[in-house]
Amino acid sequence: MKLSQRILGIEPSATLAVDAKAKELQSQGKNVISFGTGEPDFVSPPAAFDYARRAMEEGRTHYPPTPGIPALRQEISSYYKRRFDLDVAPEQIVVGCGAKPMIYETLAAIVDAGDEVILLSPTWVSYIEQIRLVDGKVVVVDTEKTNFQPDLSAVEQAITPRTAAILINSPSNPTGVMYDAETLRSLGVLAVKHDLWFIWDEIYEQLVYGENRHWHPLQLMPELAERLVTINGVSKSYAMTGWRIGYALGPKEIMSKINAFQSHLTSGATSVAQWAALGAMRESEADKQKMHEAFQARRTLICGLLAAMPLVSFPEPQGAFYVFVNIKNCIGKSYKGQLLKDDIDFCAVLLEAELVAVVPGSAFLAPGYLRFSYAASEEAIREGMTRLRRFLEQIT
Repeated sequence: MKLSQRILGIEPSATLAVDAKAKELQSQGKNVISFGTGEPDFVSPPAAFDYARRAMEEGRTHYPPTPGIPALRQEISSYYKRRFDLDVAPEQIVVGCGAKPMIYETLAAIVDAGDEVILLSPTWVSYIEQIRLVDGKVVVVDTEKTNFQPDLSAVEQAITPRTAAILINSPSNPTGVMYDAETLRSLGVLAVKHDLWFIWDEIYEQLVYGENRHWHPLQLMPELAERLVTINGVSKSYAMTGWRIGYALGPKEIMSKINAFQSHLTSGATSVAQWAALGAMRESEADKQKMHEAFQARRTLICGLLAAMPLVSFPEPQGAFYVFVNIKNCIGKSYKGQLLKDDIDFCAVLLEAELVAVVPGSAFLAPGYLRFSYAASEEAIREGMTRLRRFLEQIT
C-alpha cells in the first residue's frame, strides 16, 4: 500500500528510541542506568493531583475551550507579568497538548512549502522533523566551533529570501548552554532587519543554575512583539511530562490562526490535565524549588565526575538538565576489540558492555558527542558514571 513521502522521510525520535531500548533491557531484569530521556524523575506536585481530582469530581471532563480553559490562560498571563514584567493578554495565549505540538502548530501557521527555518546546531531532534512535516526546509548554522554560541555573521549569511523564521531554544537541549542578553538582542535585530518570525522555545527557563539569568526576548527588544512566538509548558519545571500541557504566546493574529489549526488537530488539551497545570502553577512554588535544588546538586555531581574522566570534555551546562559530552578522542579507537566508528557505535557498545544508555550527538546534528540527562537520582548518577569511567579506561 502507498505511504506518503512525508511519512517515509521522517526519522523516529532518537531519545525515545534510547528510552525504549533501556526499558526493554530493564524488563529482562537487567540493571540499566539510563541517561536518555529528558524527563524529571520526580512525582508531579500534590496541587496538580488535587486540582485534577476536584475537576473530575465536579464533572469538568467535557470539551474545554480550544485555546485553553480561561483560568489557566489567565494564570499564564499572570506568570509572565510576575516573571518577566510582560503584559500578555489571555487572548494571546493558546494552551495545547504539550510544548511539542505547540511548536508544530506554530510552524504550520508560518511556513509554506519550501520556506526555510534557521536552527542553531546542536539542536533538538523534533525541530528538524517538524519543519519537514510542514514541507519546510531546515537551514542549520553550526555553533560547535564557537562554544555553542551563535556566530551572528554566520546566522545572517544563512538568511535568504525564503527564510520564514529562526527557531531558538535557551537553555538548550542538548547542550545546557544559554544565550546571554547581547546574543539574544543581536538575534532579534536580525529578525527585525530581515522580517522574520522569531520562535522562542523556553521550556527550560525555570531550570537555570548559579549566577546565570534567563532573559525573555521582549525584555530586551519590545519591538519584537509582533514577530515573536514563545513556547513554554509545565512538563519540565513541574515534573508533569505525562499530563501533556504546553502553551504558546504571541501576537493575537497568529495566535488566532494557531487556535484555528488546533481546533482541527486536537480540539485542545485534555480538560483535567489543564486543571492540574493550573494547580501546579498556582500552588507548587515550594515543590518546584525543591526539584530545582535537586537538579542543581545533580549537575554539580555529574560534572565533577565527568571532569575526572579520560578522553572526554564538555561545556558546563548553565540550564536544563543535560550535559553534552565530547567523545571525539574515542572515535576510531576500540573497546575490547570492538571498533568505535562513531558516536552511534559508542552508545551501542556502552549499552551492551555496561548497561548505560545515552543519546548519540548525531541525533542533534552533532556527531562525536553524547547527551547525558541528569534527571536521575544521585545514586543512579554515581553508578552510571562509575560504569562510564570503567568503559573509557578500557578504550585503546
